Amino acid sequence: MTFPRDGRENRPDWCGEEEWALRLQLAATYHVFDHLGWIESIFNHITVRVPGPEAHYLINPFGLNYNEVTASNLIRIDLDGHAHSPSRHPVNRAGFVIHSAIHAARPDAHCIVHTHTDTGMAVACKDSGISYDNFYGAQLYGRVAYHEFEGITVHAEEQPRLVASLGDKSILVLRNHGLLVAEESLPKAFWLAWTLQRACDVQCAAESHAGASRGLAAAVRKAAAHDGEHFDPTGALGRTMLDAAIRRMEMARAGLHVDFRQ
Repeated sequence: MTFPRDGRENRPDWCGEEEWALRLQLAATYHVFDHLGWIESIFNHITVRVPGPEAHYLINPFGLNYNEVTASNLIRIDLDGHAHSPSRHPVNRAGFVIHSAIHAARPDAHCIVHTHTDTGMAVACKDSGISYDNFYGAQLYGRVAYHEFEGITVHAEEQPRLVASLGDKSILVLRNHGLLVAEESLPKAFWLAWTLQRACDVQCAAESHAGASRGLAAAVRKAAAHDGEHFDPTGALGRTMLDAAIRRMEMARAGLHVDFRQ
């Protein structure tokens, strides 16, 4: 079984090694999201803070599908929306409004994920929001905030309210809109986004069946949330999950499989 080369040899002169490694990981993540179906035409974003003194982050070029994103066409942008890397593509105004506000207000939020999945949007449209009564939802107990829908997020005056709604949480349910995750790294954001998406999938499936749902006690929810967040104190689980997802995506595209007889 072989995989494509790691891409380090493709680094352009204008990009440093540390940023290029981050670009490679982010581009791969966009392709994973495409493989998982967590896409919305040319909309939505995964942004990652670029290491260094400037408040710059990487964002996907507006107009490209997720599976067209590459390490070199990701746009390095500042908090005012100015590009700092070569690009012939614009930046989505709605993506800039949401992501720049949170990156500016939360220095710990090095990665922000925003999705419009079917079940995520469905849960965002429910008064009750996220259910903490399934295996994945329980792990999110106490970590979810909510923001009321104000229309398409293209107006800068909504930014302070977005930030206030998120507070110090890692998850923001955008009411009647979608889901958002803010985490300290791309792998941790992927891990949390995956857990959040599974919680919404299971919740929607459970609510589609007749009969009463079985609730969990607050103490059980708290324990599940603590254990879920601290399951891997080294912080390596997110990277392990993301690497596995990248391998799965690459194998599916190449039609490869692992021979279990070896």
